[in-house]
Amino acid sequence: MGSFKNSVFILVLHLLEGVLSASLIQLNNNGYEGVVIAVDPNVPEDETLIQQIKDMVTEASPYLFEATEKRFYFKNVAILIPQNWNTKPEYVKPKLETYKNADVLVAEPNPTGNDGPYTEHMGGCGEKGNKIYLTPGFLAGKKLLQYGSQGRVFVHEWAHLRWGVFNEYDNDQKFYLSKKRKKPVTCPSTITGKNVLQKCQGRSCVTQSCKSDRVTGLYEKGCEFIPDEVQTEKASIMYSQSIRS
Repeated sequence: MGSFKNSVFILVLHLLEGVLSASLIQLNNNGYEGVVIAVDPNVPEDETLIQQIKDMVTEASPYLFEATEKRFYFKNVAILIPQNWNTKPEYVKPKLETYKNADVLVAEPNPTGNDGPYTEHMGGCGEKGNKIYLTPGFLAGKKLLQYGSQGRVFVHEWAHLRWGVFNEYDNDQKFYLSKKRKKPVTCPSTITGKNVLQKCQGRSCVTQSCKSDRVTGLYEKGCEFIPDEVQTEKASIMYSQSIRS
């Protein structure tokens, strides 16, 4: 088993587009080195965003360490700053870091309002993914209710990226009828929680109870099942990373 150390962050100012497209990630004494998180040039300059990225990784690292039985953690991470942002003394010149070899891209949502995190993964189960996509809204906590804390979500997406692990939930059918009662699709079925509908305008969000759909007999479109943080049952990270059991 390895030992855990705090993550080291390197702020890299993007200068020229390199030709190297392969990931720089290496595993050294259980610590991931060479992780590159790039901020898209179309993202407005915001110092808070850089701190939010640091906070996410700082939270994710010990969670990954414990979830993998002390096998892995984030040893150092380079944050690639857009060239059109103002330069600062702490920004260093890139060595090999580019947008092409970035493991994570922070970009504005497309379409607007779609702040859900996801990992581009074209292969089968067990095959590595291509890139993790996050938005400034997600890092600011816009999806906290739906997905849980940013650090834990990052570990969930990291499992997609590095190990090709699939989700253990259904994005299309989130509820079903059992003996005329609406039930959430959960794994295991004894997971407890609440059903809510979240509506957002800009960065302001409100939640309300879900209403029934007279046609389907289930809940209205957009209704989400939010697991309670504390459970008597254990659940996989790939089902819900927000559960603290």
